[in-house]
Amino acid sequence: MPSRQVAQAAAPNSVALPTIKPWLVDGFYRFCRYYMRKHFHAVAVDQRELKASPVPDDCPMICYANHPGWWDPILAVHLCKTSFPGRKLYAPIDAQALKKYRVFAQMGFYGIELHSLHGAADFLRISKRILAEPKSSLWITPEGRFADPRDHTAPLMPGLAHLALQHENLYLVPLAMEYAFWEERLPEALQRIGRPIHSSEIKHLSKTQALEFLTTRLRDNQKHLADSIIARRSEDFEVQISGKSGAWGFYDALRKMKARFSGQKLDLHHGSKLNS
Repeated sequence: MPSRQVAQAAAPNSVALPTIKPWLVDGFYRFCRYYMRKHFHAVAVDQRELKASPVPDDCPMICYANHPGWWDPILAVHLCKTSFPGRKLYAPIDAQALKKYRVFAQMGFYGIELHSLHGAADFLRISKRILAEPKSSLWITPEGRFADPRDHTAPLMPGLAHLALQHENLYLVPLAMEYAFWEERLPEALQRIGRPIHSSEIKHLSKTQALEFLTTRLRDNQKHLADSIIARRSEDFEVQISGKSGAWGFYDALRKMKARFSGQKLDLHHGSKLNS
């Protein structure tokens, strides 16, 4: 029996891992970097708490985040590569959406029927199988809907707490994300990774209490990110991708031509924030 089949047969209920084709994931990651460079002035992350309390490489991890916009899964693919290298990314996605974008089914995404008991059961069953792998990472947005990053009213789905209480050696990482306009024409994609939580920290709690604890940690992380954004403290962030600066293509081309003929150096940045 091939090794992949042996691993699946040994897993609880013989649940198969979602498919991951490494060459496709690597290609999509390179495309994501190119795509974000075109649409953001900078992609930057505050990971000071992660560096102070890193997640061991041999432990499974759940990264749970707020859900401000369409860009979230693209940022997740990027962040998994840069901040958690060596880990495989798995993520649930609406089953209907997966039918439209089938390529994601080859990159660790698995379809779930949202807002149904059957879908909830599938999510828990597949997610438990994923977390049985030491270097796995499960990326979820448990708000279950798009929500403004300053709107903290959406309750997190209970599956997060259920998974956390079922695993004895699991790390949960709260991730805050926002897209903000600072000094340039294009927005900044800003993220903050909160201090990782080991499952032992909540094992004594009920499911309701554990969900409240995890919710508080995510909301606190969002508040810290908002504080940095409102104060425009670029020193809080590490720039991982530098995108475009300047006002407008044709106008900038004229400015470059003028600078070249006058022998002057042209700086297209409108301000000094998040420039590398």
